[in-house]
Amino acid sequence: MKNSKYRSFLGMCIAALIIAFSFSPQFRTIYGLPPHMRVIEGEIALFNVNFPLTLTIRSDLEENEKVESSLSKYALSRSVFLESLRLGKSTVEFKLLGIIPIRTVQVDVLPSVKLIPGGHSIGVVLHSRGVIIVGHSPVPIGNEQYVTPAKEAGINIGDVIVSINGIPVQSDSQVSEIIDNNGREQEQLDILLKRGEEQVHINVKPILCSDTKRYRIGLFVRDSAAGVGTLSFYDPKSHVYGALGHIITDNDTNQPIDCEQGKIVSASVSGIQHSKRGQPGEKIGIFINEDHLLGNIEKNTRFGIYGKLAAKIPNDLYSEAIPVASMNQIQTGYAEILTVIDGQTIKRFSVDIQKVNLQEAPEGKGLVIKVTDPVLLEKTGGIVQGMSGSPIIQNGKLVGAVTHVFVHDPTKGYGCFIEWMLIETGIIPKSEKQSARKLFTFSGFYIGINRK
Repeated sequence: MKNSKYRSFLGMCIAALIIAFSFSPQFRTIYGLPPHMRVIEGEIALFNVNFPLTLTIRSDLEENEKVESSLSKYALSRSVFLESLRLGKSTVEFKLLGIIPIRTVQVDVLPSVKLIPGGHSIGVVLHSRGVIIVGHSPVPIGNEQYVTPAKEAGINIGDVIVSINGIPVQSDSQVSEIIDNNGREQEQLDILLKRGEEQVHINVKPILCSDTKRYRIGLFVRDSAAGVGTLSFYDPKSHVYGALGHIITDNDTNQPIDCEQGKIVSASVSGIQHSKRGQPGEKIGIFINEDHLLGNIEKNTRFGIYGKLAAKIPNDLYSEAIPVASMNQIQTGYAEILTVIDGQTIKRFSVDIQKVNLQEAPEGKGLVIKVTDPVLLEKTGGIVQGMSGSPIIQNGKLVGAVTHVFVHDPTKGYGCFIEWMLIETGIIPKSEKQSARKLFTFSGFYIGINRK
C-alpha cells in the first residue's frame, strides 16, 4: 500500500513538473525551434539547456554507423554551443529529465558561402510566357451596340494566352494580328490559356469592330513589365545574382508573371516620393542605356528574380565578398541595409531587426525590420517601393533582403532570409536528399560548454 501511495505521489510530482516546465520560457524557446535547421560551416549554434532539460547529439558518420554523444551530465545548468566542423547532418534531441522527448532538430551543415552585397539600383524588364489578359474591352458593332466575345466565352482577367490555333504567342501585336487574320477567314479561334496551374482551351469567334474595321474579341493584353528595384547580391565566381526579394506581378491583375525572357540594366534614382502612413512612397528611377545589358533574368520567383551578370558590378562599400549567415545566427538589434536614394551611389543605412521568425520551409516575412537611420527617414519616410532587394547586413554577414513595407507604418517592413534566396540560385540545395547525395561526406560537431 505504501509503495502504491509513493508511486502515485511520485507520478503527481512528475506530472506537476511537466506542466510547470511547459509554461517556462526555456520550453517555449526550445519548442519554437524549427525541426530542420541549416548551419553554415564554422558557425556556432547556441542552445540554452538548463534543468530539467537534457540534450543529446547523434551524428551519421557513415551510412550504417551512428555515433551518439550525450551531454546530459553537463546540460543541467549551462548553455551548450555546437560548432560545425565538417559538412554533414546531425540530430539534436531535447528531453525532459533525459527521458521524455520534447523536441528533435535535424541540423544540416552547409558549405561556407561568400557573396558580394548589392544595393545597386537596377532597371528590370521582364517578358512573360504568352500574353497576360489585363482587362475586357467591349467591341462596338454599330448602332451603339457592343459585344464582349472573350468574356462571354469564359476568358478571365489574369489568364495568360499561351497559343492561338496552335501558334505560340509572345506579344500583344502578334495576338491582334492572328485574331484579325482568322476573323477575315471566318475561322473560330482555339485559344490555349494558362489559368493558375491549369491549361484551358476556349473557342472564340472574332467580331468585326465597327470603329477600327478589324476583327477583335474584346481583350486588353500585356506582354511585358518594367520597373526599378535593387540588386541583393552576386556570386563573384559564377556571376549568379539575386534581386528584389519578392516576385514580380502584373500591376493590373496582381498575378505572378511567368518569365519567358528578361534583362536588368543600370538605373538611376532621380527622386523619392516620401512614404506616409497608409501611403507607401517609391523611388522615381530612370533606365540608363537600356541597350547595355547588366544581366539576364532566368527566374521570377517568390523570393525575387535571378540570372547571371554579364560582368562584375563594383560596390564601393564592399569590394570583397562577405560571408552569409544562416537564420539561426541572426539576432534582434542593429543591422544595416545598402540602397540608393540619389543617383547611382550606394549608401549604408542603420536599421533595427525587431523580430526573427525561424522557418522550417521557404517562406516570406522571415524578418521584421525598422528603419532607424535619421538620414533615410528624412529622405524617404522609411521603406519605399524600389527599395525591395536591398541587402541586410549584420555583424559583417549578409543575412537577408528587404521585401515589403508596412502600409500602416512605413518605417517598418519585412525581409526574407538569405538562405531562401540562395536556394533559388542553386547554391544551397532544395531538398535534404540532394544535400545528402551531393554535398555531405561525413558529419562533425565540436561540442562544448558555454561557461558564462
